[in-house]
Amino acid sequence: MLKKYSITTSMRDELAEITDTVREFALDQELTEGAILIYCPHTTAGLTINENADPDVKIDMINRLDETFPWNHLKDRHEEGNTAAHLKASCMGASQHVIVTGGSLLLGVWQGIYFCEFDGPRERTFYLKAIHNRAKE
Repeated sequence: MLKKYSITTSMRDELAEITDTVREFALDQELTEGAILIYCPHTTAGLTINENADPDVKIDMINRLDETFPWNHLKDRHEEGNTAAHLKASCMGASQHVIVTGGSLLLGVWQGIYFCEFDGPRERTFYLKAIHNRAKE
């Protein structure tokens, strides 16, 4: 099953954790063995899996992305002026896969799933798709 979710971001650059949403989706789908595909249909937002224990990690990631892709760059030609957001989103990627085994997301102890906003604040969407493993083991 494919399900669409809405998320409202509150800042230009924001990493919003969606791990619980993905976990609830797996439970709703009665997914015990398989995977979940997480997809972001936006060119200035993306997805990542990273540490969720220390909130400073999100701040550090955004700061380093800002250093690598400054918001104002003399060589940027994109008419909307949001080239940095496009570059950041491309670095994060438009999708992530998470394995589900024994009914649980297979994430590391410190890992969380993040919707990465780089051109907010905005009302955004993302999709979750359950991939059931029907093979007998």
